[in-house]
Amino acid sequence: MATDTTAVRYAGIDIGSRTIKLVVVDGIGTILETFQADTGFDPMATANSLIEKVSFDSIMATGYGRNLFELSFDAPTVTEIKAHARGAWAEFPDARTVLDIGGQDSKAIALFDTGKVKKFEMNDRCAAGTGKFLEIMAATLGFALADFGAQALAAEKDLLISSMCTVFAESEVTSLIARGEDRKEIARGLHTSVIRRAAGMINRVSSEGPIVFTGGVAKNPCMKELLAGKLGREIKIPSDPQLAGAYGAALLAAEQKKNAD
Repeated sequence: MATDTTAVRYAGIDIGSRTIKLVVVDGIGTILETFQADTGFDPMATANSLIEKVSFDSIMATGYGRNLFELSFDAPTVTEIKAHARGAWAEFPDARTVLDIGGQDSKAIALFDTGKVKKFEMNDRCAAGTGKFLEIMAATLGFALADFGAQALAAEKDLLISSMCTVFAESEVTSLIARGEDRKEIARGLHTSVIRRAAGMINRVSSEGPIVFTGGVAKNPCMKELLAGKLGREIKIPSDPQLAGAYGAALLAAEQKKNAD
């Protein structure tokens, strides 16, 4: 008797430093439900509150908290690299490059035409070039994070920011403000410095084709525009770039189950 694949439910949970994302798909990969919540001081409690909202046949975890989730819930895990690659490729099958900028790290990933990871480079040693860096800089300049990119785009030019270290950059920005420099131009300079770092990572793993931009920073319009201008390549953004890792984990959970059967 044939099994109705649409009746089987697979979940992917991405436990990030800033938010936890949960995606549930059916057996053919159609997204059924999505949830997001701030990670908070107890990630496993937050994760548990999300998974209690849904029913699923199996779950796979990714993100910085995946190992703790594995211990707490006895669930398989997958690296963020593989999860974001799978999620990006599912939405954009022509994707050969993925840029993921999250709260605490950034990753450039090259893909084979099958969607498998070919090569990657990762910055996880400091906050430079990450969502946390932009969040701190937005607060220093007095901009709401949601408006930061738009304010930077409104600048006629960008001011050079010489340091990418969060502590030194914050001090440099404070000095520029004290000199009376335009806050929007400072903001654009900060975005440009992040893009230089991201573009270098991308060029070291992949030099052609469209780039799928995932992670919360992909919602920043200035980042998208500057990245396209810097590299001269098309930038594609998923319908919800923050969900790419959880979506990829859910798809991989489904594939793992099918292979086991």
